[in-house]
Amino acid sequence: MHDPHPGRTRPGGPARLSRARRRAAGVGRMVAALLLAGGAYVLFAPTAAAQEEPRSSAAAAEGEALFEVGCITCHGRSAGGVEGRGPSLINVGGAAVEFQVGSGRMPLARQEAQAQRKPPLYTDEQVRQLAAYIDSLGVGPVVPDDIDALVDDANLARGGELFRVNCSQCHAFGGGGGALSSGKYAPSLYPASDRIIYAAMLSGPQNMPVFGDSTLTPEQKADLIAYIQQVVQTDNDPGGFNLGRYGPSTEGLAIFLVGIVALVFASIWIAGKS
Repeated sequence: MHDPHPGRTRPGGPARLSRARRRAAGVGRMVAALLLAGGAYVLFAPTAAAQEEPRSSAAAAEGEALFEVGCITCHGRSAGGVEGRGPSLINVGGAAVEFQVGSGRMPLARQEAQAQRKPPLYTDEQVRQLAAYIDSLGVGPVVPDDIDALVDDANLARGGELFRVNCSQCHAFGGGGGALSSGKYAPSLYPASDRIIYAAMLSGPQNMPVFGDSTLTPEQKADLIAYIQQVVQTDNDPGGFNLGRYGPSTEGLAIFLVGIVALVFASIWIAGKS
């Protein structure tokens, strides 16, 4: 179309051009900011990831290899479980593995009311690797790595209170264990390492309740462990013969029998003198 006014600028032309330039400048600044943020992430974030991810993935890979050899028969491929043999281990967590395998209860020798403690077939490192593999399959409780530091700072008196309230009913005051229903029992606490005790509290094996961090804090768990290791397992019996450490029932029975025998002999002696 012919412009009737050549030489004149169309209305709105410069303003339209200015808005386009502002938009282009805004887009350029946004792209530059994104590039800067991405560069910072690439520069700093992979350093932290490289320190943790390869180690954990390597342990999980080693654990998977061990699982394929020693556990797949009962727990199935990818730990999905086998009916009539073993349950699924998805979302079980590494704590259950550390307790069951670290205490020798797994691999299971035969089906019983309760898994028996045996000498472990795996080293501590292999147990950690198996735990890392099972932990990678879902979300579950994991034994922390700073247990030693927690136990070193533990409160023995508070640990004793927690033990008497939460543990002595089944494991007895002396830690010797006790019978439960249906052929099950609370095992003796001799011997039990710090990690095994912590893993048991987190996973709740057999009839044992789960003591999660909302029930007992990590510090309280450390107090309990310190009390078990330094008081219960030291075999100190300042009162004399421990009678198996089964508690007041055994002590009461012993006193009754000793008293009856003493009374019988006293009666016989008095009758003979008279």
